[in-house]
Amino acid sequence: MTAFLVVLVIILFGVAVWQMSKIFEMSKTGPADNASEVASDKDNNVNGWLMMGFVLFIYLLSIISFWKWGDVMLPSASSEHGIEYDNLLWISFAIIFFTQTITQGLLHYFAYKYRGEKGKKAFFYADNDRLEAIWTIIPVIVLAGLILYGLYTWTDIMTVEENEEALVVELYAQQFNWKARYAGDDGVLGDANVRFLQDFDGKNLVGIDATDPNGFDDVVVQELHLPSGREVIFKMRSQDVLHSAYMPHFRAQMNCVPGMITEFAFTPTVTTEEIRQTDAMRAKVKKINKIRRENSEALLAKGEEPLEPYVFDYLLLCNKICGASHYNMQMKIIVETPQEFEKWMTDQQTFAEFIQ
Repeated sequence: MTAFLVVLVIILFGVAVWQMSKIFEMSKTGPADNASEVASDKDNNVNGWLMMGFVLFIYLLSIISFWKWGDVMLPSASSEHGIEYDNLLWISFAIIFFTQTITQGLLHYFAYKYRGEKGKKAFFYADNDRLEAIWTIIPVIVLAGLILYGLYTWTDIMTVEENEEALVVELYAQQFNWKARYAGDDGVLGDANVRFLQDFDGKNLVGIDATDPNGFDDVVVQELHLPSGREVIFKMRSQDVLHSAYMPHFRAQMNCVPGMITEFAFTPTVTTEEIRQTDAMRAKVKKINKIRRENSEALLAKGEEPLEPYVFDYLLLCNKICGASHYNMQMKIIVETPQEFEKWMTDQQTFAEFIQ
């Protein structure tokens, strides 16, 4: 596939250079020479059919892409707000795809139908108020509707309201790993600052202020656990450069900015075990493991270790190019039932227990 794309790019580049050279030649010729450059009926027929062939190629390529690679798209959202996000995305996509299909089809068809013919004169159409009103008013209404719907959805998603039932989690970013800090029973995170990172022989991983009692029951981990059906409010910090906390299956992303705290909240709705059992995910895992087995055979032939079987997990990724190991900056997310989450929390060490 990569070789095909390289060849295609080279061909398109060659066509572009050829077209530029023709334009340059035509700009250098005088009036007497231009007569030989007037398109004949044969030229117009060829260009007309090329226009139709090009639009059919675009449509065919789109259909093949959806059919062959449609399964690489993300599955249904695993958060409450993700459903709203997906609805907005698919509505926007449907309108754009419908409009693009119709306009491109008509554009190329008219280029074919009204191609130049000897003796044919173009019809001069000065204006049409009704037609201009239609192609102005309809796009305005559609775009206004999309903008208002998008603004409503964005406001609903980005509004973070503090409440006692919500789980408060801090995501701490640094090159090139993530750490999570949970507020304890008080639901309040203790103060933290990079100045405290060297406390306790450098083991104060997120710089918790040991003099702030609110931080005594905080829990610092390197694997993110979330309870399904409960809102999670994320407080995000960065130790060094600009990072971006990206959780694609939850349709969540927020920049982590050095020197400030950013916020985002969502409610997970699908546990890790539940999404693993869906037909779409089982098919995707099966496809990935088939590729891994094929690659493992080549590795074994070289005397190297085979690849481990793939098991799906939610992931927290960095969506900013933050350095050489940016690609590997990720943390596993486990979404579980509230009972499983509470049991896991009781097994974790609090900051007070750590400093004793």
